[in-house]
Amino acid sequence: MKKITIVLLMFVVVTLSGCSFLDGVTNTLNYADKATDYANEVNTFVNEVPSLAEQATTDEQAAQELEKRLEDMKKDIEEFNEVEEPSVGADLHQQVVDRNEQALQGIDTYLNNMENGKLDPSVIENTEIFQTLSEITNTIDQIKQLGE
Repeated sequence: MKKITIVLLMFVVVTLSGCSFLDGVTNTLNYADKATDYANEVNTFVNEVPSLAEQATTDEQAAQELEKRLEDMKKDIEEFNEVEEPSVGADLHQQVVDRNEQALQGIDTYLNNMENGKLDPSVIENTEIFQTLSEITNTIDQIKQLGE
């Protein structure tokens, strides 16, 4: 009887520890999926917005579109910063959050310099925001590897 109880107890312990392991794997995979989606949004932004910013200096409609894209990217950054990272990728997530903070400052600079739907051309020369966002995608590529 004692042997059966011990075996059952060991089975329960192994099963419970296995469940927490599976939860950890699931959380990591979910996080990697969110990071991949975010990286795709960042890549689209980095590829499309610089030319839109150039147009915004002379075209009011482009300036309005630029302002909307900047606001949307700002929202996406803030949402990603709030995502709960898995313990496995916590340091990588923090790297992304740090770069996101730099990108937010750049976006705020763009938004603050927009006046009457137009952007001051001197602000466009400061492309640090796009470099920072490109660095984010490199870090997210490392995060994607967590899900593989």
